[in-house]
Amino acid sequence: MWLMAVRLALRALSRNRLRSALTALGVIIGVAALIITVALGEGARRLIEQQIASLGSSMLIVIPGASTTGGFVGGAGSGRPLLREDVDEILRLAPAVRYAAPVDRTVAQVVSANLNWSCQVLGTTPDYFLIRDWAPARGRLFTASENETAAKVCLLGQTVAHNLFGSADPVGEMVRIKQMPCEVIGVLAPKGQSAMGTDQDDVVIVPALTLRTRLLNQSRQHVGTIVIAATSEQDLPLAEQQVVQVLRMRHKLADDQDNDFTIRNLSELMQTQQRVVQTNATMLRNVAAVSLLVGGIGIMNIMLVSVTERTREIGVRLAIGARERDILRQFLVEAVVLSVSGGLLGLALGTGGAHLLSSFLDGLSVEIPAFWVLMALGISIAIGVSFGFYPARRAARLDPIEALRHE
Repeated sequence: MWLMAVRLALRALSRNRLRSALTALGVIIGVAALIITVALGEGARRLIEQQIASLGSSMLIVIPGASTTGGFVGGAGSGRPLLREDVDEILRLAPAVRYAAPVDRTVAQVVSANLNWSCQVLGTTPDYFLIRDWAPARGRLFTASENETAAKVCLLGQTVAHNLFGSADPVGEMVRIKQMPCEVIGVLAPKGQSAMGTDQDDVVIVPALTLRTRLLNQSRQHVGTIVIAATSEQDLPLAEQQVVQVLRMRHKLADDQDNDFTIRNLSELMQTQQRVVQTNATMLRNVAAVSLLVGGIGIMNIMLVSVTERTREIGVRLAIGARERDILRQFLVEAVVLSVSGGLLGLALGTGGAHLLSSFLDGLSVEIPAFWVLMALGISIAIGVSFGFYPARRAARLDPIEALRHE
């Protein structure tokens, strides 16, 4: 019975193909917009998670606070400098901290033979690679003793290695950073873009004291920033609290004094970016919902027109014994077939559109959860039932005699 109703519905809709297609257009656009929104939203969420994870899991960053001179407040990082002893004390007195490493940065020209490349140069200790979960793709990492002796060794990021050596292996080769000759002891595994969109592989990493004493000619006791890894992601708030306590004690701050340093929590950055993505996705889904509503109204309108056009046909069917529920079923099935057809077309269009858009967005992968596929089809059925019921009920309640008189 239901199969026969579907066949009759397809036959009725095929009589006016263009009108049927235009009627389903609202549902097609709404479902396609919903699928594209979900696919790109999921891809953006995973990309943010990957980018934050590439910075290092459970990581805190400590930088000097702002300075105040003559009533003028300097920017972040201009206040009291951090010291190497601060790093040692954090490791000693903060049980929730697993690793801590000083990090200094500069930009320098790196030269190899007749090629050169301007990039960021980092100075740090071996713990930095454990915090960032960053292993060498080739060669080795420098050691703590090489840091203490300010050894002239370095590791290249993938971008720097490619621009200076191409496909050749740079391990064991010599490069010049500013005027300092330096042996390449390793090439780091690729990290890709950071959450801020910068290329993490466009970097050269040297021992901390090598950078400060040989390249920057600065005090070996000072550090620019401190990066910290907690013992676990759950211990991150506790680690932050312990670091604050240690640094306030080290800097002899009174209870009523503000911190003269700033701690940045990368998990908070991820949560903020996730909220932004979620807000944008919700707004776009609301637009898709409006389109689906318009599509449903279009289906109701066309079904009412169809009832008017087929009044005589309905009268004949009622006169030869068709029951009200048969007429109700027939027109309801037509509305559902129309909306589900639009939903399937919208699903195909949305899937193709999502993959097409992702090809223009570097690093953004597309994956459509099965839940949302079923949701889109469910919404299509619901639209057909909801907006098709009134026209179907109106058709079923026609007076057979009046219907047969209709011209």
